[in-house]
Amino acid sequence: MIAGMVLAAGRSSRMGRLKPLLPWGQKTVIEQVVTTLLTASLADLLVVTGYEHEALAAVLQGYPLRVVFNPDHAAGEMISSIQVGLRALGPTVNAALIAVGDQPRIQAGTIAAVMAAWRDGPPQRIIIPSYRMRRGHPICLPRAVWPAVLALSWQDSLRSLWTSLAGQIEHITLDSPTILSDMDTPDDYLREVGASVTDGHDLSPTERPA
Repeated sequence: MIAGMVLAAGRSSRMGRLKPLLPWGQKTVIEQVVTTLLTASLADLLVVTGYEHEALAAVLQGYPLRVVFNPDHAAGEMISSIQVGLRALGPTVNAALIAVGDQPRIQAGTIAAVMAAWRDGPPQRIIIPSYRMRRGHPICLPRAVWPAVLALSWQDSLRSLWTSLAGQIEHITLDSPTILSDMDTPDDYLREVGASVTDGHDLSPTERPA
């Protein structure tokens, strides 16, 4: 069984406003991310929050998912949110599909491809999508490596493990630059909205981020 995890605990300091709550058409960015993930047959879906937890929980109320608070979000980096999410998953979950909360253009086909790649081989493999030799998200992290992830310090990242676990990593090449897209600044946000409009979707922002 595969569970989904969306990381959305950061302060969005470079954006100036909380990225997951930015407008995305008739939704917010985080709603678009979880809506796409919910098209997959996931055993569970978590959104790990930290900064502005209450606001995020309010927006996500009514979606079939769990909001999990990271109490160490201010002191820890992204790894602390991953650790909180892994600890919240049940014993029947065999792998965690880790997505990020600032990729509203995440594709259902990408999610399906990563999940299928993990299901089609030995369960100890880490599945990482790549586009033009660059790694992206979502990543499928098998339970076999969770102890190593949980042992990392907050100053580490998943990249800290890639060398030691190189033999367990399988890259799948996808023809989708959206696996690399994220939004750190207002210009990034407008770029992503523009790309979606080019794709034929009316996702013009209602306002420019401050």
